[in-house]
Amino acid sequence: MDHPVELVVLVDDAGTPIGSHPKATVHTTDTPLHLAFSCHVRNAAGDVLVSRRALSKRTWPGVWTNAFCGHPGPGEDMEDAVRRRARHELGLELGPLTPLLPDFRYRAVDAGGIVEHEVCPVFEAVALGEPQPHPDEVSEVAWIAPAALRAATVAAPFAFSPWLVWQLEQLGSDLVAVEPA
Repeated sequence: MDHPVELVVLVDDAGTPIGSHPKATVHTTDTPLHLAFSCHVRNAAGDVLVSRRALSKRTWPGVWTNAFCGHPGPGEDMEDAVRRRARHELGLELGPLTPLLPDFRYRAVDAGGIVEHEVCPVFEAVALGEPQPHPDEVSEVAWIAPAALRAATVAAPFAFSPWLVWQLEQLGSDLVAVEPA
């Protein structure tokens, strides 16, 4: 069975869509600016879910990061894309999404020279269950107190995705914006 080609949305500097490109080949040493999203997930106790990227990932393999990230497809509603990716990567259903950093954008280069260059709104949600990671996406997960996560990213930023480190810097003490359930 043929699988449809997954596309990412290319954007200009203002974040306006200008086209699309196959996801499988968009991340190179000269990645064009494109639309993505990042989601922090917490549990009812207020702990934050971190995931370790699968070793087979093209960018930042084996690095710890926020719960999950992804790309909306052309014409796909952002909330629908976030929920789709939560189900795919972590087998999770999510409560309501809360925008944390709606204007977050970054450019980062990994050790292999691959560039991430994204307009990447950041959200938070409560997990409605326990994660069941997809092994092609996530090698392991852990629930961690927000203060412990912040301390770990300060002590060893190289062990985490650059976007997580930068998001935490921008969020300050607002890592968990939603009140625990």
